[in-house]
Amino acid sequence: MTLKEIVEELGLELLTAQDMLDLEVTDGYTSDLLSDVMANTNEGNLWITLQIHQNIVAVAKLKELCGIVIVNNRQPEEETIKKAEEEKVPILRTEESAFAISGKIYGLIGPKE
Repeated sequence: MTLKEIVEELGLELLTAQDMLDLEVTDGYTSDLLSDVMANTNEGNLWITLQIHQNIVAVAKLKELCGIVIVNNRQPEEETIKKAEEEKVPILRTEESAFAISGKIYGLIGPKE
């Protein structure tokens, strides 16, 4: 499933990198610890977090994640938006909790029997 399909299906607000929505989402990962994300994510994962500082962009770029979903309607810092645009990292936002949006994303891309 593409990032664009997830954005449309779940009504996520796209904040950065509008031209990167054709990326294929391979899996999701929910965590607020940068070291945990660095240790446990894979290329193409969609990261769900409440972090809003610019270091999230560096981690997403390093791990080649397809995007970041910021939860609880939190607004990323201005520097984060600028860095994400420069690095072409999609940042999405939702008013939902990490638990709720993780479940919905899993329902879309999780294992199918």
